[in-house]
Amino acid sequence: MLSEKLADIVRDLRIVGSDDRRVEVKSGVGKSVRDTLSAFSNGGGGTLIVGLSEEGGFSPVEDFDPVAARDQLLSRCEQMTPVVRPDIDIMPVPGEAASVKVLVAEIPVLQPREKPCYITDAGQYRGSYLRSGDGDVRLRHYEIDRLLEEQTQPRWDEEPVADAMQDDLVSEVLGAYLDGERERSPRAFRQGEETALRRLGVLREGHPTLAALLAMGDYPQEFFPRLTVSFAVFPGTTKGEVGEGIRLLDSVTCSGPIPEQVDEAVALVARNMRTAGVIEGVHRRELPDYPLPAVREAVVNALMHRDYSPSARGAQVQVNMYVDRLEIVSPGGLYGAVTVRSLEDPEVSSSRNQRLSVLLENVAFPGGGVVAENRGTGFSVMRAELEKALMPPVEVRDDLTHFTVIFRRRRVADGERHRTAKDTVRDLLQERESVSAAEVVAASGLSRSAVQKALSDLVAGGVVERTEPERSPRQRYRAAIRD
Repeated sequence: MLSEKLADIVRDLRIVGSDDRRVEVKSGVGKSVRDTLSAFSNGGGGTLIVGLSEEGGFSPVEDFDPVAARDQLLSRCEQMTPVVRPDIDIMPVPGEAASVKVLVAEIPVLQPREKPCYITDAGQYRGSYLRSGDGDVRLRHYEIDRLLEEQTQPRWDEEPVADAMQDDLVSEVLGAYLDGERERSPRAFRQGEETALRRLGVLREGHPTLAALLAMGDYPQEFFPRLTVSFAVFPGTTKGEVGEGIRLLDSVTCSGPIPEQVDEAVALVARNMRTAGVIEGVHRRELPDYPLPAVREAVVNALMHRDYSPSARGAQVQVNMYVDRLEIVSPGGLYGAVTVRSLEDPEVSSSRNQRLSVLLENVAFPGGGVVAENRGTGFSVMRAELEKALMPPVEVRDDLTHFTVIFRRRRVADGERHRTAKDTVRDLLQERESVSAAEVVAASGLSRSAVQKALSDLVAGGVVERTEPERSPRQRYRAAIRD
């Protein structure tokens, strides 16, 4: 390490008053240093500084012997599996006499296939750690399983669902899929359709696979009640923030096979977001809070690449709308060679759920079109759609248990006008002879009371008129006839 970098680190430590996610300070090399070796190796790497006292404001430890500390640290590194190989320097303490020195060890991050790094005598499930804030936290059983999963290809999606039968698959969808595969993969059918169903990963041991149920099942939730999408609209910027006693403005669980879950989740986002408009010449341009093609890509990715291991099947994909952003959260972090930095690189692609990904390439949405391309282009599509809408790129958060995509709500620009219930009424009456309040609610996504007020205002203004007596339950509205 360069002396200038060490000086910057020590200065920041003294200003903040504690170490952080990438820097750990210890006065000596005790057994607890093994927790840090594990945490840095399993996370993003880090810097270990030995010979400063945190209680003394990160001042040098009196009579510290850096050579002895180096030997002790190397011994501790040998107590890890795999053995940790740090880059070690003995350096002068910035601002002190040249004879006052500390031990600085750069701990490299391990390759995914080598994790977890753990304290050998404690074992994998009791001796594996990860950095959290300024401390080392023991990994949970689920988190360790996700690290071990990186060493082999997961096949949870290819498991047969013992309680399910072929009749639990939608026959029309399955038939269309098989017709397509006869053209794309004729070799799979050389020994008959029964063999083809096995070769294509639709059936195993006479039962539908998890992938087949999720892609083309009639109601997968009969067998996996929580493999759904939970949609929620919160009144504030956090889940705990309550507006006027209302905890949730909207809450829906999207069920059915993945294609239907995607369609419903995207429709719910559309129903609950603003759509503003700006007049460009004689035309009105629609400006939604979130570009729906980008939202669709994010939801598809969440369902296709989430963790389907048994311990994660009780967790839903979440689509959460806050006043300032939309978050899509899927169980399990990024898998394989894919990292946050490489998300938009189509050359870097890893499928946690290979069979499911292949099926979704060839199973259509209810209205037509395949569910996923599975070519590593999802984030490129999101970026392009957001650029087209003059919005910032998505943000992502990744850890061992969750992967989150964040869309920031589009800011209102000069010249925009929000689409209101009155706008919806006017538009509908250009297409229809009359409308009901319920039809306006369905088209606008606004509350019944807001729509009713808009209709009353339009009646009072002479823009529309009622077709029935004022309090009739069959009330409809039509454009007012002007002289």
